Amino acid sequence: MSTNFRIERSELGGAVVLALDGFLDAHTAPQFENAISSEAEAGHLHLIADCRKLSYISSAGLGVFMSFIEEIREKGGDIKLSGIEPKVYQVFEVLGFHELFDIVDNVEAAGALFDQGSRRKD
Repeated sequence: MSTNFRIERSELGGAVVLALDGFLDAHTAPQFENAISSEAEAGHLHLIADCRKLSYISSAGLGVFMSFIEEIREKGGDIKLSGIEPKVYQVFEVLGFHELFDIVDNVEAAGALFDQGSRRKD
């Protein structure tokens, strides 16, 4: 299995967009973990994971999302997910991520949730 993975960072309004490209697995999860950690440490707590180009996610990749969500929400932020391809979405859905995270069609819709002050109340 390929372990090609890239993260491109950009900003949309007051949110940071982390565009994920490729395979997010045990080999590449630390790269994603470092990216989220760096943003959180810099005080950037409105994060959007753009998953349009994410072709595979393993439990290690899912674990990165879970390891940060509580901390970021406690600080008043959130992680929104956007553009998840159907085969990858199935993994999120089976594990109940659609109940824990706001998952929308595109980055703009995710940014609009932050602009509206919308956040899941768990």
